[in-house]
Amino acid sequence: MNESVEQQQSKTELRRLLLKQRQSLPLEEWRGKSDRICSHLKSSLLFTQSKTILAYFSFRQEPDLSPLFTDTKKRWGFPRCLGKSLSWHSWQPTEALQTGAYGILEPEVDSPILEPDAVNLILVPAVACDVRGYRLGYGGGYYDRLLSSSEWASKPTIGIVFEEAYLPHLPREAWDIQLHHVCTDNGLRSHI
Repeated sequence: MNESVEQQQSKTELRRLLLKQRQSLPLEEWRGKSDRICSHLKSSLLFTQSKTILAYFSFRQEPDLSPLFTDTKKRWGFPRCLGKSLSWHSWQPTEALQTGAYGILEPEVDSPILEPDAVNLILVPAVACDVRGYRLGYGGGYYDRLLSSSEWASKPTIGIVFEEAYLPHLPREAWDIQLHHVCTDNGLRSHI
């Protein structure tokens, strides 16, 4: 068996294990850990200086960043899945959402699109991140494709995971993109 196939199998097994672990978190613990992540983000210079931030709506018990979205001084962008890529749309808490691909909430189709030059920071969901800044996603490659494109590659990124999913090492493929920072319930770490 070649190395890439072995890595893919180990990524699949690791993803399954970590998702099961995350989904078994008691609701109160999940809320507390999510709130600590939000607190670390709010106190970081990178976050406070950013005007337009791309984020995500929590799915499968991902860390919940929704307490941040009430900050009306920020312009928030959220993804819509379009085929094999993501488009980013402006959204405010007073606006409606719809259920999109994979059952994930997303802004409505006619919501304004955010262009890369308007974005200051990307908060990246992950199943896990490692101490080098690499992430394990859900396997669709959406964020790796986004972050490898020239118009998005220079944007600061923060991977968002619970501390238990911040690992010493993740299997890595040539196309995996290194994140600049990772934020867990224990704090924000830089990888650049």
